[in-house]
Amino acid sequence: MKEKKREKIFITGIGTDVGKTVVSAIVVEALQADYFKPVQAGDLSYSDTDKVKELVSNSKSTFHKNSYALNTPMSPHAAAEIDGVTIDIEHINIPDTENDIIIEGAGGLLVPLNEQATILDIIDPDCKVVVVSRHYLGSINHTLLTIKLLQEKGFDPVIIFSGDEHVTTESIIQKMTGAKVIGRIDNEPYFDKMVVKEYASLFKDQLEAL
Repeated sequence: MKEKKREKIFITGIGTDVGKTVVSAIVVEALQADYFKPVQAGDLSYSDTDKVKELVSNSKSTFHKNSYALNTPMSPHAAAEIDGVTIDIEHINIPDTENDIIIEGAGGLLVPLNEQATILDIIDPDCKVVVVSRHYLGSINHTLLTIKLLQEKGFDPVIIFSGDEHVTTESIIQKMTGAKVIGRIDNEPYFDKMVVKEYASLFKDQLEAL
């Protein structure tokens, strides 16, 4: 039997605070995959890696160390400057693992890492890309820009919506991009292992088919 190819799935958002970390936890749980956050800016005492680890139930996933852990919660290029370092994307390498791996970005695609490179520059060409979109005034524009840029770069991104359903927003995004929608994560009262496990079960088949 042919060995299954290791999948690399990059989770990006249309901006900050749209639900990337919860989506990352759900995808990690659905695929029992490893997790890697290349650049963490701020919240080092309770990082996104800590949050995902807390939400995942399976015992197979490994949680890999950040390439850069910066102290200030702001754009990585600026947080790095405060820490007296320069982010070198050559030092951001996807961990060597036999397992599938989920990679969570920081903010949106064009968040700068240094004076030349952005988050987009650390997405390997063979990554599958999941875009997290959440409705707010301006989110259609942000979602279309994100998906169109990924498509121009040769990716075939899929969408997970988060928050309350907004039919007119979501339908125009689907029509104008042609991107597949995996599903929606509702505005839950809280997220814990059980809630994440329920969404993981709901999305599992579609994620496995990416």
